[in-house]
Amino acid sequence: MPELPEVETTVRGLRPVLEGRRITSFQLNRADLRWPFPPDLRQRLTGARVMSLGRRAKYGLIGTDRDDTLIFHLGMSGHWRIDPDAIGKHDHVVLETEDGRTLALNDHRRFGSLDIVRTDEIAAYPPFVKMGPEPLGDDFDGAYLKRALAGRVAPIKAMLLDQKIVAGLGNIYVCDGLNLAGISPSREAGRITRPRLDRLADAVKEVLTRAIAAGGSSLRDYVQPNGELGYFSSDWRVYGREDLPCPACDGVVKRRVDSGRSTFYCGRCQK
Repeated sequence: MPELPEVETTVRGLRPVLEGRRITSFQLNRADLRWPFPPDLRQRLTGARVMSLGRRAKYGLIGTDRDDTLIFHLGMSGHWRIDPDAIGKHDHVVLETEDGRTLALNDHRRFGSLDIVRTDEIAAYPPFVKMGPEPLGDDFDGAYLKRALAGRVAPIKAMLLDQKIVAGLGNIYVCDGLNLAGISPSREAGRITRPRLDRLADAVKEVLTRAIAAGGSSLRDYVQPNGELGYFSSDWRVYGREDLPCPACDGVVKRRVDSGRSTFYCGRCQK
């Protein structure tokens, strides 16, 4: 599933094509993806001018001059295609701009979603209501983590994956962030000291920033809007590197399964 860096990369790829442009055509080639499309989606977007593009957690946000915001989620295999040579059977949403550009939302597994809300009501959008701060924002730091994790006995990895604690973090970047910070994924969250939480917050920001700069990760079917695969996977610290050397010490990366998810870590330097 595309994680935060992949969504951020997607938004940045769409911005020069969409921002400031009017949508002259908005075509839905089916009635739904994971959920049915809003019945007035086409009406609200046709003729609207795109004023902004942004991201909240793993959702992309496209704001228009009609005070609406289109909210998209890429699901497991979704991606936007810019000026495709032909529209395929999995291009479920196709839009055209006033300057002749074409964008197609392709999602052959159909686990993605599209919704539209009033821009001033985004904070009340159900998936966003209880979300924690953005991990790349100023509100996410060691002091925040110390408050949010106080008294929590759950493992730190599980807490970082909890969207109520921090928005948008996924398995890959939690594993790598914990390794960079030297913290065991099974460490009881509420017992981690403030200095170590400071390092953890900085480590999470670092791995996310590097992943975005590299264009995201080439996970299964994920591609950037320009058609290129992300390549951050070649620079993962521990994720997917079972039995390979730890990048931080002389240890070896181990793998275990926690709640159905693979956890990659170094048993020597992560305490």
